[in-house]
Amino acid sequence: MGGSSSSSASCSSSPPRPSTPPPSKPDIVSVFADKQVKEGQDGTLSCEASTGDVTVKWEKNGRSLECVMDKHIKRQIGKTFSLTIKDTTKEDEGNYTINLSNRSGSASCSAMVIVELNEWRTVQWKPDPMLETLKTFKVSNSEVKELRFLLNGPVGAGKSSIINTIKTIFQGYQSINCLVASELGSTSFTTKYQKFPVESRPFALYDVMGLENDQVKNAGQGTEEFKLLKGVHSDDIINALKGHIPNDYEFKPEQPMSEDNRYYISDPTLNDKIHCLVSVIAADKITFMDNDVIQKIKTIRAEASKLGIPQLVFMTKVDQACTLTEKDLTKIYKSKKIKEKMEQCSMKLGVPVNCIFPVMNYHSGSNINEKLNCLMLEAFTQAAYSANDYVKKFSHNERDAE
Repeated sequence: MGGSSSSSASCSSSPPRPSTPPPSKPDIVSVFADKQVKEGQDGTLSCEASTGDVTVKWEKNGRSLECVMDKHIKRQIGKTFSLTIKDTTKEDEGNYTINLSNRSGSASCSAMVIVELNEWRTVQWKPDPMLETLKTFKVSNSEVKELRFLLNGPVGAGKSSIINTIKTIFQGYQSINCLVASELGSTSFTTKYQKFPVESRPFALYDVMGLENDQVKNAGQGTEEFKLLKGVHSDDIINALKGHIPNDYEFKPEQPMSEDNRYYISDPTLNDKIHCLVSVIAADKITFMDNDVIQKIKTIRAEASKLGIPQLVFMTKVDQACTLTEKDLTKIYKSKKIKEKMEQCSMKLGVPVNCIFPVMNYHSGSNINEKLNCLMLEAFTQAAYSANDYVKKFSHNERDAE
């Protein structure tokens, strides 16, 4: 009996071990905030999760972050996770993401780190001195009544808006003399060679039809392909530079003005010619500019160079290309993004960076923006001096001195 009892005890099963409950699914309780940090300073991103029982992975711009010793400091204190970037440089700017995961699920959050560079170009952030200089400007050639500026560039770059902005600054209230097309439009709103005087000052701004890429068409099966010319023809811009095109001339993309045209100015004076060529390029579109349009701009610039006409680039829509600039226009020359856009523009068009001026136009709202005015005045003042130097070479006094 006793043996039987002993055998029964030895065969009894042990009680089951309690199973480990799964960890709770991670949720982000407090997300990152975009971080703006000055070059050379440290920047820290920090978030809080619902649990600390997770695997952590960091990314930058959608790729796994390659951590560098003494550069990237990752920490976890309980449910709080942080990344510190030491001694920031422009290369540290980007979108950072933290991914938290366990077998119950995952969560993530992202934020931009914007590195504010040391200022690499200065701006006079008081418009009155620049405005006074332009209002009292005297042309250094008595034969020239007004300095003439031709604005050209791709469709939608903001040529007409620049004219309205400059006129607004001089008038002190919003100007819409130069009609502007919707940004969604793909064809040029301007069709004529139009002159816009600047408030009885010795300046005239000329607007032209926008540059577009030519399209290759096929008339039908078995026929040869042909080019459908769109936008203003490069030859018309060149004729305008030389003073051959009259005001209000209607552009014909497939038929540029020729010498036998009845409106052709065969013997233009210095007053008829353009004294400064301004290429208008949108900062947020530089990367995607059509090669055909770029080549047209280069062709026009090459001819302007032969004629000795000074050339500048007004780079528009800086607020749409850079978050830092959108928030604070006075930090435009501390922006990595704007500097990159200017360098990219320089490479694509062959224009020195010091001849490129980032600007912003009045395009929404009616309030006068003093900082916007300062950027445009800086650019236009440089254009005025450049144009004046050009006409000065043709003055009698200058020729006599030579």
